[in-house]
Amino acid sequence: MAENKLNIAADFAPISTEEWKNKIISDLKGADFDKKLVWRTTEGFNVQPFYRLEDVKNLQATASAPGQFPYVRGIKEDNNWYVRQNIEVECPKEANAKALDILQKGINSLGFSVKKAQLSAEFIAELLEGIYPEVVELNFMTCPGATLPLAQLLHEYFTKKNLNLAELKGSISSDPIDRMLMVGKAFNAEDVTKRILNAVEAHKLLPGYQTIAVNSLNLCNAGAYCAQELAYALAWGAQYMTLLTDAGVDACEAAKAIKFNMGVQGNYFMEIAKFRAARLLWAKIAKAYGCCDEACKMHTSATTSTYNMTVYDAHVNLLRSQTEAMSAAIAGVDSIVVTPFDVTYKKSDDFSERLARNQQLLLAEESHFTKVIDPSAGSYYIENLTAMIAEEAWKRFLGIQEDGGMLAQVIAGKVQDDIEATQVKRFKDVAQRKECLLGTNQFPNFTEKTDGKITLDKACCKAECGCEEHTGTRTITIRRAAEQFEELRLNTEATRQPKVFMLTIGNLAMRLARSQFSCNFFACAGYQVIDNNGFKTVEEGVAAAEAAGADIIVLCSSDDEYAEYAPAAYELIKAHGNKQIFVVAGAPACMEDLKAAGIENFIHVRVNVLDELRKYSAQLLK
Repeated sequence: MAENKLNIAADFAPISTEEWKNKIISDLKGADFDKKLVWRTTEGFNVQPFYRLEDVKNLQATASAPGQFPYVRGIKEDNNWYVRQNIEVECPKEANAKALDILQKGINSLGFSVKKAQLSAEFIAELLEGIYPEVVELNFMTCPGATLPLAQLLHEYFTKKNLNLAELKGSISSDPIDRMLMVGKAFNAEDVTKRILNAVEAHKLLPGYQTIAVNSLNLCNAGAYCAQELAYALAWGAQYMTLLTDAGVDACEAAKAIKFNMGVQGNYFMEIAKFRAARLLWAKIAKAYGCCDEACKMHTSATTSTYNMTVYDAHVNLLRSQTEAMSAAIAGVDSIVVTPFDVTYKKSDDFSERLARNQQLLLAEESHFTKVIDPSAGSYYIENLTAMIAEEAWKRFLGIQEDGGMLAQVIAGKVQDDIEATQVKRFKDVAQRKECLLGTNQFPNFTEKTDGKITLDKACCKAECGCEEHTGTRTITIRRAAEQFEELRLNTEATRQPKVFMLTIGNLAMRLARSQFSCNFFACAGYQVIDNNGFKTVEEGVAAAEAAGADIIVLCSSDDEYAEYAPAAYELIKAHGNKQIFVVAGAPACMEDLKAAGIENFIHVRVNVLDELRKYSAQLLK
């Protein structure tokens, strides 16, 4: 009996991909398959609506195992990661107290941001008092010029504690290219080489620490796409490898000193694929420098992005960062930092930091994400995404290398230009609702007000390391996708709140759909919206709008009925002195005729929402 295993698939004839596609095309009833179902991603490649076994047979990732070269499935044989929280150190005693507190609440990785002027043996002793470096990952962010002195202080401290230095885990974030991009440091190749050579010496003192950083997180926070961030991260790391090996450093030693601090945004499956592709490509690059398999491992820390976080409806930020943390955990990164939900408008407090910690702890302890290594492996979709992101990032990487490498492109401003172009493109997509920000450009909370909750000074958001300023290199600008809508809505709060009246009439289904669309449209600017069940006549609707003190009257009906209702409503408003702005919800076939009659305002899915709202605010909020 044991040999008679149930095999349901054997009872059905196999169906080819061509048969599946023909069935889909038949169901589309004449619509173009590619235009209707094939997704052209912002990353630069097409994604099919379905994938099958034949689509993964020749992919390199499916032949590898966790912890084995080329590490697409992870650099370790488990899926445990460090739960990390960063602390800005002003006073070492206060930072130590906070560190000890959060270590009792689930954190096992600490990140300390310290200034060069603070460093001393006494500072380190006070900062690390009561912390056990042998069981806690310690990470330090400081000036690239302070990397070696900091490592020497740590080496001295750990030696006095009789700790096995090879077993200690952590990092010191020495990243001169990041300082160029973020604060305009005027470094040349010689300057960068000097700093990363010191970082290699620091790595020799602390062999379990990565002392050279690739902080592509900042590109992610500036809006870079997945493949774009990955390509620059690879070129960034390769630049450090080239400078170090040219200076006589062993390739394996150089590679083992590098850590990648990357961002993770809300494109769930794409981000999983990004980290898998990153490990694959970095292993390929490191191997080209002559590294042993062990040195080809890509050490990664993932931080949830601020790019898609919002001020309004800020608790939605919890959903965003949770999705992002899930992507990073499934992808098998070494450590994760969840950004607190309120960082867009205030300095995070104990409550928001607690939520950020618990977001990871829930994944690890209750959802058991640590129990399965690379759970996305074998997924036809994610395996293909991994291959496609790898191909696109590799193409971009080769282009950077052919154009002089990462450092040359930063000095020439080409990286900055590229990131700025992406920002412009994504801001336009947000303005047109091609990219959705829940609570900001779609489905805003109609009644929400900031009520003075914004206490964060934008000028304080750019981290400094304590050095004198240099402005020899053009910087990138960290911006959030929601900023322009938020500026519009904050302006409404600071002046007055216009009233928008829905004149709903005619076809029930169409007027309801268009009134809902229009309410969401105008609420994005913080306007008060007044919806209605419907009016029997245009005259009744216009009279009700005027009685309500409306600033804008939106006609909501069907395309067929607009030819009658729109001119009638417009003439009534005009006869009453044009006190209200008249808007038609939709893009009816008779639009040109309506425009000829003097009607100027139409809102529909193809308009630039931000530009339209700015236009109305310019008229109403003078």
